[in-house]
Amino acid sequence: MQNQNNPLTQYIELFEHNREAIGSHSTEALNRLRPRALSALHRLGRLPVRGDEGHSVLSVAEMFAPDFGVNVNRVPFPIDIAASFRCDVPNLSTLLGIVVNDSFRPTTMLTTKLPKGVDVMSLAEASLVYRDVVEKYLGSLAGIDDTDSAATALNTLLLQDGVFIRVADGVRLEKTIQIVNVFNAAAPMLAVRRVLVVAGRDSQVRLLFCDHTQNAGVPSLVSQVVEIVADAGATVDYYDLEATDSANGRMSQLYARQGRGSRLTVNGTTLSSGRTRNEYRIEVADRCETELVGMVIADGEQVVDNASAIYHNADHSHSRQTFKYILSDSARGGFEGAIRVDGAAAFTEAYQSNRNLLASENARMHTAPQLEIYCDEVKCSHGAATGQLDQNALFYMRSRGIPLDEARRMLMESFMSDVIDTIRLDGLQDRLRHLVERRLGGRRMDCGECNTCK
Repeated sequence: MQNQNNPLTQYIELFEHNREAIGSHSTEALNRLRPRALSALHRLGRLPVRGDEGHSVLSVAEMFAPDFGVNVNRVPFPIDIAASFRCDVPNLSTLLGIVVNDSFRPTTMLTTKLPKGVDVMSLAEASLVYRDVVEKYLGSLAGIDDTDSAATALNTLLLQDGVFIRVADGVRLEKTIQIVNVFNAAAPMLAVRRVLVVAGRDSQVRLLFCDHTQNAGVPSLVSQVVEIVADAGATVDYYDLEATDSANGRMSQLYARQGRGSRLTVNGTTLSSGRTRNEYRIEVADRCETELVGMVIADGEQVVDNASAIYHNADHSHSRQTFKYILSDSARGGFEGAIRVDGAAAFTEAYQSNRNLLASENARMHTAPQLEIYCDEVKCSHGAATGQLDQNALFYMRSRGIPLDEARRMLMESFMSDVIDTIRLDGLQDRLRHLVERRLGGRRMDCGECNTCK
């Protein structure tokens, strides 16, 4: 089918050799998706490489090329949840769950304090308890039939667990649900995670996902697919904070579908990592509000690539995309964002902005905003700007006695302030300001040092 240098081959062979073990450690609701995923992978033949459309910065195939292990037999990794991972976000009381590599583990706080009408559990458990819901929605948004979706098909082929979050119609959850993803494998490993969020009609939920690494220096890769279903009138806030190790890679794909009059906020922040690619695909119905925000701070040899597409399929909806990058040393960044307005989506308002700050001569940024509009009655705009620190501002600050390094840090913090201001969780907003300050001050955000988890 493929040559031996194709990294997809090793994962297909791994599945074929472990088909029985993977199936026996999974449920029927999860296993039913595998034949279609396998067929799609055979048809697609490979993962995207650099140079493919929408992949100008990072090769997905190269990310998967190392010989990562997969926990097909669901061997438990020991961790003291209560003692080791209590998230320290000031002024923010959360309902906390832990994902160790790719296995979900609830805390006592989560199991005892969830209100009626809210469920947070492992995807494997949910496929038994809420089998009809899982079968209805899992894989309904995450397409696997085009080249860009090969990573989604691979995730579907190998997935055995993940996180399931359901909020019933009319339930408005005040507390934030927080999921801390922790990598603690001692050997190179691929973690296959899936997140399914179903927010019922007129419901409200805030979600905070944090990625951390416990064993620094151990190569690892996360394959993550998130599906968010926001029913009519629902409000969903999804915050994603990545603060991992330079040896880590992450391939994350978020798919969302909004019902009439719903409100969706997606905020992705990368403070530290090795190689990261985030993809966002959001389908918008009529009279919806959508906000997609990204913030990246990268240095060293770090590569961070974001790709987004918001599809306006009906009238009177509003969307805004804002992505900002600060790149230093030899870091590379990428942003390819699209707004697509259907012919039936009259009176759409959609805006997109990408602004980038290169803090060194060797940093590089690729940006490609796009508009596809098939309707006349719309207001849409997009723009991108890449530059360096304002030398006049630096000179002024130094003339007032501010050291050069501190002046540079202050200007970079100011550059990111409006992105942080979009966060509607006061405790998280304060915490991010502190983490950005530390990050721009040269402190790595590895787990155990950033104090997000202690």
